[in-house]
Amino acid sequence: MEESKDIDAFSSDELKKKKKTNFLSPLPRFTYSGIALVLGVRLCTKLVESWFWCRNGIQQRLDSWEDGVSGTNCPVQPGTNWTYTFHAKDQIGTFSYFPSINFLKAGGGFGPIRVNNRPVISVPFPKPEAEFDLLIGDWHSTSYKDVRSRFNTTDVLHPDWMLINGKRPYMRNFSLSYETFNVTPGKSYLLRISNVGTTWSFNFRIQDHLMVLVETEGSYVNQIDLESLDVHVGQSYSVLVTANQDAADYYIVASPKMNNASNNNTLVGVAVLHYHNSTTQANGSLPWGPDPFDQQFSINQAKSIRWNLTTGAARPNPQGTFNVWDVTISETFILNASVATIDGLSRYTVNNVSYLTPDTPLKLADYFSNGTGVYELDVFSKNSSNAKAVSGVFVASALHKGWTEIVLKNSLDRIDTWHLDGYSFFVVGRESRLSYNLYDPVGRSSVQVYPGGWSAVYVYPDNPGMWNLRSQNLQSWYLGEELYVRVYDADPNPAKEKPPPPNLLLCGKYQSPAPAPAPSVSPPSSAPSSNAYNPHKTRYWPRVVTSFM
Repeated sequence: MEESKDIDAFSSDELKKKKKTNFLSPLPRFTYSGIALVLGVRLCTKLVESWFWCRNGIQQRLDSWEDGVSGTNCPVQPGTNWTYTFHAKDQIGTFSYFPSINFLKAGGGFGPIRVNNRPVISVPFPKPEAEFDLLIGDWHSTSYKDVRSRFNTTDVLHPDWMLINGKRPYMRNFSLSYETFNVTPGKSYLLRISNVGTTWSFNFRIQDHLMVLVETEGSYVNQIDLESLDVHVGQSYSVLVTANQDAADYYIVASPKMNNASNNNTLVGVAVLHYHNSTTQANGSLPWGPDPFDQQFSINQAKSIRWNLTTGAARPNPQGTFNVWDVTISETFILNASVATIDGLSRYTVNNVSYLTPDTPLKLADYFSNGTGVYELDVFSKNSSNAKAVSGVFVASALHKGWTEIVLKNSLDRIDTWHLDGYSFFVVGRESRLSYNLYDPVGRSSVQVYPGGWSAVYVYPDNPGMWNLRSQNLQSWYLGEELYVRVYDADPNPAKEKPPPPNLLLCGKYQSPAPAPAPSVSPPSSAPSSNAYNPHKTRYWPRVVTSFM
């Protein structure tokens, strides 16, 4: 089954010239079922900069060629068209897309993705009356180019607004559009919430209405009632809301975490839940959420989000059929995010390495020359920090089909969110290995890491390719907080990993006509590393920083 869609890509700077506004609407929604659907998306690029199109959380099974990040693709050049083709397979859930280089996400270009169940698979909740997309995120009133240009100065610009579906907060200016969601009394609705911002986590809540959490980033969860929900940068959730209050209008609020924004601050996003027979406007004080600096609230809520082991999702068999109850870890990554001054410039680093994007995509170099002249595999440590802060092309190998523990440490003074392309990982714990949840950890593609702390995930690298592991905080990502994970399978069978697409773009070292592919090389050993462990055996655990600021 195949579908195709076109996207006209403008930045907010260009739209401001057209619409005389500082705000924008999200791009089109993509909705499809978790089957072997081939989706072709043609980018009609009208930007003045090159760009990539990244589907945040879509796993790109067997096909990192189409991942839409600098390590896998040559950028789509201004004034040109290019078609991404990818499979929507073995996934369900709420996701988003956005441009992934040059800080372009701060200029817009994002939109929602829905992946629905196949009809033969039961959904673990009643069919809602309707579904709503809520793309919420912080926003700069100034040009993304201006924001980008000041990163190497002391005059860094911070976001000015929290927008809901590209619209200003209700109450700020009634002459401008705000977002409204129309509901019928007694009916239930599915809200698909994504944090598409650049900087701030937010707390989401609806005046006088409870929410039931049902899904996050492709996993159905044990359903829990929530008065509010913390959503970190790059994360997505689905909640059910029932219109069971008196007919009126009610506030929908998204307020930033780790920020003193008052309820009338522009950094508090406000929309309206409108009962169709309401004659009463939303008024009075906004509903209070938790203390934005109360990290323990956020940590406790994160711990309460657990995998529904008994329901099917993309497949009829229960999600819990594939689990981490009794796995043996083959290797451990320990990755520390921090800041450093390199050549007089402030940079974000992973293990004291700030990622330096080469002119030639890593995937091209891998295919044509086994990486020669572009990157050196494992030249930087994946479990200890470099003695000196440096810029470099950080590519780490992961053992194909060898369970891997990734410990993500945060030496920054704000909440960080990490994302791994190509996979869903299991969020097994924070603070202490002794308290890992190996029974029902949620599977997802992003995880928050609190200041001064760490989070751990288990991942099964069965998807060969070159995969981006990054901070979702846009400034951090742009200034070097990322690396690539190379998962290698020596079997050339295209059923294991797809060959390059027929419309492959060339750049950097490789220009038309394309050279012949390099002969395959021996893969890294698939045997467990010397520090392999079984999490169910009693043993000494390496010391990892557990303090919180």
